[in-house]
Amino acid sequence: MAKRGKRYQELVKDFNRETFYEPAEALAIVKEKANAKFDETVEVAVRLGVDPRHADQQVRGTVVLPHGTGRQVRVLVFAKGEKAKEAEAAGADFVGAEDLAEKIQGGWTDFDVAVATPDMMGVVGRLGRILGPRGLMPNPKTGTVTMEIEKAVREIKAGKVEYRVDKAAIVHVGIGKASFSLEQLQDNFRTLMDAIVKAKPPAAKGTYLRKIVLSSTMGPGVRVNPNSIFD
Repeated sequence: MAKRGKRYQELVKDFNRETFYEPAEALAIVKEKANAKFDETVEVAVRLGVDPRHADQQVRGTVVLPHGTGRQVRVLVFAKGEKAKEAEAAGADFVGAEDLAEKIQGGWTDFDVAVATPDMMGVVGRLGRILGPRGLMPNPKTGTVTMEIEKAVREIKAGKVEYRVDKAAIVHVGIGKASFSLEQLQDNFRTLMDAIVKAKPPAAKGTYLRKIVLSSTMGPGVRVNPNSIFD
């Protein structure tokens, strides 16, 4: 096991890493330990009792966090005509069609989320090799391929996040900044966990929430009691 640095050892010395805390207690510890020189992101990692190798046990969706993420999200929209105007009015950072596709093919990916109208997917589909590995490909399942462009852009700007189980059956999501109040982080955490619980696949058997850990970008992980989620 890798040796931990002095900073890490200092952060973990006054709480028990093996204890399962209630969400409010865990978040309070995370906030206290977030002492880096920047505003750290508070992150949730949830190990689920699913087998991601099976299509009927995939867990994926989106949820709008009530207090946002604390990040300035750069939204790109592939649209034409009135839908392009909708995107601009809603606050999209980049709006275009073939011109944006050419720019991306040239290596530009300076945005965080891509949205497209269905009629633009013929153009967007050619960008799969670039956008796919970066998690930027528009997808109907996450509401980023839609005719409701204004709604999509406003929700993303307001704090809409995607959650998706990975190959290790873990969902990893940022729920805000360490500078958020404890109440704001609690609200965001509760909203995310409610969405994940509701997304439980019918094919999943046994314990669904196996392990929950909260942490900040540079801080130690703090365990959360999974049973407290259902209180």
